[in-house]
Amino acid sequence: MPKPTPIWKQTIDNEFSTPERCHIIETYNSSDDESLSIARARVQPGVTTAWHHVEGTVERYIIAEGRGRVEVADFPAAEVGPGDVVIIPAAVRQRITNTGDRDLIFYCICTPRFRQQNYRTLE
Repeated sequence: MPKPTPIWKQTIDNEFSTPERCHIIETYNSSDDESLSIARARVQPGVTTAWHHVEGTVERYIIAEGRGRVEVADFPAAEVGPGDVVIIPAAVRQRITNTGDRDLIFYCICTPRFRQQNYRTLE
């Protein structure tokens, strides 16, 4: 039996659109590792994602490319760009707007791992 590899390859062909108005690649999300998941998110220019929250899951957005404005809970909206990290506590409303002229790309690190049944739309 082959030994599993420690490398998970991100495949752009696996990107899918969500009703939240963004595009996702599940970079790493395994039932063998409940501790965390990683997803690549892409928001097109001028698009604002839907208000939502995730029950029982802390999220961290790591901005990789582009510019945006993030809204978390009742904090003032904040501009974000490459290298910025946004901390989103569990069950706190959130959304992000692409304020630039190219795709906004960021990684979502979820602890514990993201499960669709914990996602709640607020629109």
